[in-house]
Amino acid sequence: MPTVLRLGAYRLFFYSADGDEPPHVHVERDDSVAKFCIDPVRLDSSGGFRRAELRDIERLVYGNQAARLEAWHGFFAG
Repeated sequence: MPTVLRLGAYRLFFYSADGDEPPHVHVERDDSVAKFCIDPVRLDSSGGFRRAELRDIERLVYGNQAARLEAWHGFFAG
C-alpha cells in the first residue's frame, strides 16, 4: 500500500491491486475510510467520516489532483 501523502491525521494511499481501476486514492484517519476518484475528483465511497470532513478531504484531493495522478501513473506504469 504505497502512501502518496500524509497531511495531518489523513493518510492518502493506493492498494497495489488497484491498477485495473480508474485512478483513485483511499483516505484514512483512525477508523474512518473513504475512496475518491481523482479525475474527475469525486467521492466514490466512505465510512466513518462526517459530511463536512468529506468536503474538506475532497478539496485536499482536488488541490493535489495533478500530483495524485502522477503518483498513480508512476506506480502502476512501473
